[in-house]
Amino acid sequence: MDEWKVLFELLILLGAALALGTLAERCKQSAIIGYLLAGAIVGSEELLGLVARDHVDGIAELGVALLLFSIGLEFSFKRLVKLGPVALIGGTFQVLVTLAVGALCAVLLGLDSGAAIIVGAIFALSSTACVLRLLVDKQLIDSVYGRSAMGILLLQDIAVLPLTVVVAALSTKGSAGDVLTELGVTGAFAVALIVGFYLLFNLIVPRLLNLKQWARNRDHPVLLAIVSAMGSAYAAHAVGIPPAIGAFIAGLMLAGSPFATQVRADVGALRTVLVTLFFASVGMMANPSWMAQHLHWVVLLVAAVVVGKTLVVWAIGKLLRLPRGTAIATGLCLAQIGEFSFVLATIAYNNNGVLSEFVFNLIISATILTLLLTPFLIHLATLAANRLNPATTETSAGEASGDKAEPGTILIVGFGPAAQEVASSLMADNLRDILVLDMNPRNASIAEQFGLTFMVGDARYADVLNHAHIERCRVAVVTLPDANAARHVIELIRNLNPQTYIIVRARYHVTRWELALAGATVVVDEEEQVGTRMAIEAKQVVEPEQAPDD
Repeated sequence: MDEWKVLFELLILLGAALALGTLAERCKQSAIIGYLLAGAIVGSEELLGLVARDHVDGIAELGVALLLFSIGLEFSFKRLVKLGPVALIGGTFQVLVTLAVGALCAVLLGLDSGAAIIVGAIFALSSTACVLRLLVDKQLIDSVYGRSAMGILLLQDIAVLPLTVVVAALSTKGSAGDVLTELGVTGAFAVALIVGFYLLFNLIVPRLLNLKQWARNRDHPVLLAIVSAMGSAYAAHAVGIPPAIGAFIAGLMLAGSPFATQVRADVGALRTVLVTLFFASVGMMANPSWMAQHLHWVVLLVAAVVVGKTLVVWAIGKLLRLPRGTAIATGLCLAQIGEFSFVLATIAYNNNGVLSEFVFNLIISATILTLLLTPFLIHLATLAANRLNPATTETSAGEASGDKAEPGTILIVGFGPAAQEVASSLMADNLRDILVLDMNPRNASIAEQFGLTFMVGDARYADVLNHAHIERCRVAVVTLPDANAARHVIELIRNLNPQTYIIVRARYHVTRWELALAGATVVVDEEEQVGTRMAIEAKQVVEPEQAPDD
């Protein structure tokens, strides 16, 4: 294989994804639509055919693994419970009911039981990447239906692990005993991976990240994050488990660590590249001539998926006593076939051809079209929620759940002596509102003594600030002594939340205007404050001696 040719093809694919992704967002659509179209145009042999699919497959699979690694880092049982019964009960029932309905329809259309279950599993999943991106971009993530959709998507992400194991086992095309044996072996390897990753990420990795040398050199933690993500994918592949599952398990093991947010940020840039290639590779699967010849089947399946998944979620929502508009809006948000369905379909198609070429092409075509329809479905969801709900029903997520204010409305960046003084003065009345963000994990114990919420992370990363919910931050206190780092943080906060009141420390007078121009609301000049204090002290000594006699 000519490595330079492969590199050139990847550059073509990424360049097309960049151009069409930008165009899609200018048209107020998801960039993912642009990535899919880029793959279809550049990679399809029936169109330009400039990129060979076998040059992209391995990288695209790694992209899926990194995406699942990041999702695993986001998961916690505390967060799941906080999302309420819609996530725990609704998500579970959505996966099971959609799988059952999809499998039943597949059997009625002539598929055998194994293939039918695989088809049901494919239809059970929605697009986490596409839906959450659109909900965040349209500022709908805190709506009641946005919160409900997020909870169900989280359950679906958890379900990816057992569904992948089941699909891999059914793809052996053996007897019932062979399938059960395959499930047992795969499950045993999965348990071994979980134990291994638990020991690695809870005993070894935290000690490495606490090293003083690593705190001074950001290169080492970044490399560790990438090695953890990609190494977990390879470890799973080595024992015969889909790499994405290994990466997901590794993310879950790291999720409870205080380093999870920073690790997620460290792999962010690489994940962006590989996930873009994944969606572009999905677009390369498109077969325009096949779709044209079987358009009636494709349209029928797309309609069945959109209507069927909306009705399933609506029915579950009604059982959970959601308002009619919220239940329908949640169903519309989830009425597509997800990105991980491609993984399941590819496993079934490549392993012994459990899915026929016709069924595989039909699923791929319908998945691409439902992803293209997702922005319009979310727009319909907004209309449904606004028109069908009573005026007082569709409130924010915090109001709906009765949650008290969460940490983050007051953000303290850095937790040295200056920041600790700020926290001490604020915590009497605002303890629950304060979130401390610092790269040094050793400061976590100090914050714990204060009773403050602490997050290990570098505030110069947008992903870290987003995880800290910068969108709800009212006051940000930046106490970093490094002027360049402080300027970068100020600019990033100002871009992500222009309304934030930013108070920043200037260690030297010469950097005061630089920080102000970066977007700081108030700059506390250390040299000026020290000079003022020293003048007061000197004046107290000198003035009594100069006072006139009575």
